[in-house]
Amino acid sequence: MSEATLHQERAAASVRLERALVALGIVALITAPFVIYPIFVMKMLCFALFACAFNLLLGYTGLLSFGHAAFFGGAAYFCAYAVKAWGWPPEAGILLGTAGAALMGLVMGFLAIRRQGIYFAMITLALAQMFYFFCVQASFTEGEDGIQGVARGTLFGVIDLNAPMTMYFFVLAIYLLGIFAIWRIVNSPFGMILRSIRENENRAISLGYSVGRYKLAAFVMSAALAGLAGATKAIVFQFATLTDVTWQMSGEVILMTLLGGIGTMVGPVVGAGLVVGLENTLATSGFPVTIATGLIFMVCVLIFRRGIVGEIYVRWLGRGG
Repeated sequence: MSEATLHQERAAASVRLERALVALGIVALITAPFVIYPIFVMKMLCFALFACAFNLLLGYTGLLSFGHAAFFGGAAYFCAYAVKAWGWPPEAGILLGTAGAALMGLVMGFLAIRRQGIYFAMITLALAQMFYFFCVQASFTEGEDGIQGVARGTLFGVIDLNAPMTMYFFVLAIYLLGIFAIWRIVNSPFGMILRSIRENENRAISLGYSVGRYKLAAFVMSAALAGLAGATKAIVFQFATLTDVTWQMSGEVILMTLLGGIGTMVGPVVGAGLVVGLENTLATSGFPVTIATGLIFMVCVLIFRRGIVGEIYVRWLGRGG
């Protein structure tokens, strides 16, 4: 058997395996709230979507942002305020939060993409910290107390989201929609150009691509999807606080993505599930969560340098990340 034929068979096998895992994952998510506390699963789904949105920027475009918490937490504030103060329905509040995060991404991205590498990362961090201090002082955020008592309301004026199972399947629908959007972006000609920019930016420029515009577009898309996750989380937990806009939240989503494996669709989901599950398990113990996640991160870096899923892709499926 030739090497080309062997490579094609491996690729076909990996595609079949991915489809089987996707189908299995959907079935598991549908049955999860019947065996696991629904609020926990909804939290995991929100952070999984957040990590996948971040991975769109880091894993497929090669841009490391230290300020993605601004989009996640900012959208939560926009959504919570619109629902509580203006009486908007939940779907309208989530759309507002997503649009607000996209607009923030446009402004921050326009300023940040002018630099590369660590300078880009530091600009995103500085801008996110500026937004954090704005949230501390702005009256509509209610300072350190946050916006509390946000009503879940009724979806389209018909479906009552106060029922836990109804709320869960609403969150699941948003999660699947967001993941599908990321998958379509990654597997489109636009996504191929983003990968070429990640691999060799100078070559992409020499081929005539407007690299700056592609970077900005990827930044805005990533911010919007992160905002979708943050706005959904605000409806799930019925509050928005400063915790979601701190630099620690930006670090947490980076950790989730690296643990799972950058440049993979499943990796950030696995990383988010691992971190959220660990936080939930250790919440009532005396062992610091940050130390535990740090130790796990060190082990994964030493053993799984491409992340858990990334290493599986390379070792068992014969594929790169």
